Amino acid sequence: MEQIFRDYLFQKKILVSEGGEKEEHILETLFSLANLFNIRITAGEEYARSEMISYVSDQLGTKVPEPFYRGFPQSVRELSADQLLFDQILHYTVTYGFGNFSEAGHSLFEDEFERLAFRENCEIKEFVILPEKEAAEKLQEYAEDLLAGTRPLSDTQFKMVCRLVQVYDWKAKHCASKNTAVRLLITLRDRNFARFLALPDLIKVAEEINYRDYGSVNIKKLNLKNQDRKFLTALLDDFLASGRDSISECYEKKAVWCGLLHHLHYRPKNEAGQQFVEAMRGKGNRSVYAQFEKAMAAGDIREAVDSLKSGKGSGALYRSLNYIVSRIESEEDLDYVLENLGAGNGVLLLQMLLRFTNPEESEKQRRRTFRFTKFNQMKVYSETEEDMLRRKSLISAEKEEKIRDFLWAKLSAAFRDRLGKVYVDPAMKNIALPIQENTAQGGFGVLAKGSRIHVPEGKKIRAFTYWERVNDIDLSVIGVDREGRQTEFSWRTMAGRQSDVLTYSGDETSGYSGGSEYFDVDLNAFQKLYPNIKYLVFCDNVFSRTPFDQCFCKAGYMLRDQQDSGEVFEPKTVQTSFLINCGSTFAYLFGIDLERGDFVWLNVSRSGDVTVAGTTDVSFLVDYFHVTDIINVYTFFEMMASQMVEDPDEAEVIVSDVYVPRKADAPDQAAKAPEIIRSNDFERLIALMNLMD
Repeated sequence: MEQIFRDYLFQKKILVSEGGEKEEHILETLFSLANLFNIRITAGEEYARSEMISYVSDQLGTKVPEPFYRGFPQSVRELSADQLLFDQILHYTVTYGFGNFSEAGHSLFEDEFERLAFRENCEIKEFVILPEKEAAEKLQEYAEDLLAGTRPLSDTQFKMVCRLVQVYDWKAKHCASKNTAVRLLITLRDRNFARFLALPDLIKVAEEINYRDYGSVNIKKLNLKNQDRKFLTALLDDFLASGRDSISECYEKKAVWCGLLHHLHYRPKNEAGQQFVEAMRGKGNRSVYAQFEKAMAAGDIREAVDSLKSGKGSGALYRSLNYIVSRIESEEDLDYVLENLGAGNGVLLLQMLLRFTNPEESEKQRRRTFRFTKFNQMKVYSETEEDMLRRKSLISAEKEEKIRDFLWAKLSAAFRDRLGKVYVDPAMKNIALPIQENTAQGGFGVLAKGSRIHVPEGKKIRAFTYWERVNDIDLSVIGVDREGRQTEFSWRTMAGRQSDVLTYSGDETSGYSGGSEYFDVDLNAFQKLYPNIKYLVFCDNVFSRTPFDQCFCKAGYMLRDQQDSGEVFEPKTVQTSFLINCGSTFAYLFGIDLERGDFVWLNVSRSGDVTVAGTTDVSFLVDYFHVTDIINVYTFFEMMASQMVEDPDEAEVIVSDVYVPRKADAPDQAAKAPEIIRSNDFERLIALMNLMD
């Protein structure tokens, strides 16, 4: 089985057994997995193979380059601020002055440090082993569920689905996301995927080709090769010949259409094509949004709602809800808007609920940051003072409360009684739903944005990053206080801030063949030393300006004892290790809620060429720290269950990360076995969120 598939299944704690020959060293393999990595095989032990040891070693990182301070953290704490600063300046001079990458650079002042044998208590990782045929079937189940989602896939998910089509000739029965259909269409050059699209989506196809193959984000400036022009022309002919054309929706991007038709030198082949070309090149414009904006400008809310709903559907009405409601003055108009909202897609309803629930009311008095995604990277815009003065889109607390009540009612109606008897582990109240994960990286231990993991007493967090094929990647920590003010802890500031509460491994800059950086954080002690800081945000940036997708970089964290033993990097203690492979130089990794003592998932790729963490605003990420307080996996299944049960033995669906043995689990009762859903089963959660009438 190809590595892309094995790696995807490893994220799900599944190992793949390849080859038909019987393994002679099953017990030795199982012992090694347990002894080296704390991995316990709960099913499929008979499929264990010795090559799994080296594979897991690569996944969890047993060959991570040592940090700049080899005795991290103890030896670092013994150095003065002057020594730390001199180390850094000298190392930068050598690296960027002479370009010396012949060997890894280390501190001049660090004493020899002898480590003890590893003796820390670690959490057991439960895996299963599947034979290759069953593993391939499981991948196809995952792909089917992923394509049921209306939101774009992450790069990791997309590459798996795409390769599944190529290797196994897997046929997609549906594809609810137009973005995903466009990417599959372009990557595979299979026009069958166009059946999931319509005429207006051809602009998306052209835009994706223009970005992916030509590196341009400006759809108005096309310089496509002849093969791409032929491909787009064939698609346009197919759409126009199908009778499914939606010319009215094309008016919204009339100027872009004119440019595309000109670039393609398009000549219509039928009457529908001729009508389309004349409509796009003519003077008239019957855009639905033009009519909508005209009514909004005139203050006719009901006319605006009617035109948008009839022309674009209730989905467009939901997406414009904030804009519409912010212009409403009467209670009657608000009621009219809500009455005209349809059932809505499940994911859209959940997104709207998060949008209209603001746990930190002080945000209304602060400068806001708007974020949106393009080409699977987050774009961020922060309000200027002029923007704040012109602000018209604020909504009163009373209106927000009414909209929230409405959305909860819609959600309850949409998901009610979808499942039978359900047992949900209370720990799932800390797990977020994968509502929009397209900017996320994939890897072992990754959870949905906003998911929380409580840090046990007596443990500290050791964040890490390591890399190859690039000069310098920086791991940084940004503190955010209650007012949104930031404090930077990074290579630029840590010379004078090293302590027992926050220790930095040194800025590794000689790592073309491999480098690493670490931060140790004692949560309780940090909160006492920095009482005003409420949140910590960890970032990775490529200082030498090479995009992550052109090098190799992994990041993650370990849970270590306060007085840690063993090596700096201990695979047994790794909670997550994921590959950063976005097409930019900056990524948000994860956060810490200091007041609650929780690790919080962020996992966001940011667009642009930011190369220094301290120059960016991260306060907008605070929204992710409140996600599970609004909606979480527990409350989601509580809505879907026909009956919540406290005994897993009675359940038809079990939602838990802990293996729960059932009295009814017996070979003769296999048909009655419950469905088990874990916190990292993004695919199943996506399919359930998109189950609509």
